[in-house]
Amino acid sequence: MSAGLGQGAILGVGHDICSITRIQNILETHPDRFLSRICTDAERAEANTRAHLASYVAGRFAAKEAVYKALSAADQTKMSWHHAEILTGQKGMPILSLNGRCRDGLMSLVADGATPQLHLSLSHDGGLASAFVIVSSMTDK
Repeated sequence: MSAGLGQGAILGVGHDICSITRIQNILETHPDRFLSRICTDAERAEANTRAHLASYVAGRFAAKEAVYKALSAADQTKMSWHHAEILTGQKGMPILSLNGRCRDGLMSLVADGATPQLHLSLSHDGGLASAFVIVSSMTDK
């Protein structure tokens, strides 16, 4: 370990795969209802700028499922789809943020004096969206 770096711990890992065709079929029959149930306002606004809506939404769906799996050691009572948000950052990098019950669950896993960290990777290939989430923490000591 390099001087000045604290110690880290992996608190949870989650992975999910979602069929883009399945999401496309749902969006064709219940677009507004599905989007408002799964996506935050900011995600819906970002989705409306995308040429491939189903691919975008499938990635967010898989990421949120992966978040729940990564937080499986926490109390997941009343966690909702809107408590995890995935927006696009610089250079297309997905930015994951938690609020509400997901944030509470995350903080219940983090030791005193440690800082939580969220890591998300999204991939799309062969009609599938895949998401991998690592929840970790870093101490300053």
